Amino acid sequence: MSDNFIFYLKIILQGLPDTLSLSIFGILSAGILAIVFSCLLSLNSKLLTKTIRTYIIIFTGSPLLVQLFLIYYGPSQFGEFLSKYPAFYDFISSPWFCAYIALTLNSAAYTTQIFYGALKSIPQGQWQACSALGMNKIQTLKILMPYALKRALSTYSNEVVFVVKGTALASMIPVMDLMGYSNALNGEYYDFSIFVVAGLIYLLINGILSTIMRIIEKTALTFEN
Repeated sequence: MSDNFIFYLKIILQGLPDTLSLSIFGILSAGILAIVFSCLLSLNSKLLTKTIRTYIIIFTGSPLLVQLFLIYYGPSQFGEFLSKYPAFYDFISSPWFCAYIALTLNSAAYTTQIFYGALKSIPQGQWQACSALGMNKIQTLKILMPYALKRALSTYSNEVVFVVKGTALASMIPVMDLMGYSNALNGEYYDFSIFVVAGLIYLLINGILSTIMRIIEKTALTFEN
């Protein structure tokens, strides 16, 4: 059993770079998008608000797996046109890039709700104080957004973990991440312990990530203790 465990572990870990790169780039991109969308929502522009809310409804209301399939197989519907630009077509249709886009857009929708909710929960007196100092909306957001992000860390840490777990679906399009190699192994050996090994790796990654997020949260909120 121990020999099988080591054998499976060595092979499955070959997918770790794809899992980590999808997680890291997806989390960073989604976080940046969410900050931008939260600020735009705060500007109270009817057109922007409707557009962003429609985007949020679409990406929070549909399964991530469906989004992966649509983004991965979508470019092939324009193959005749895109064939004129082979390098660009190969790039946007690559499994890793499609998984990255799907994870980013999906996580950004949820993260926007978290960040915007934290922004709205800031006491009205702070908004009024900035206004009394002659600050416009954008200047006010520059002051209050960092504070809102600190308050959102506790909830946001859960979304970070969800992104890492969401990368497991990337093997369906297919990306050779941890689950990609696990599925390949299972197709050859039909051994359920393969997924036990994969599950332990995900558990370790998320455990480390959760610890890091708790440290960041504790450091960011030190001034309030």
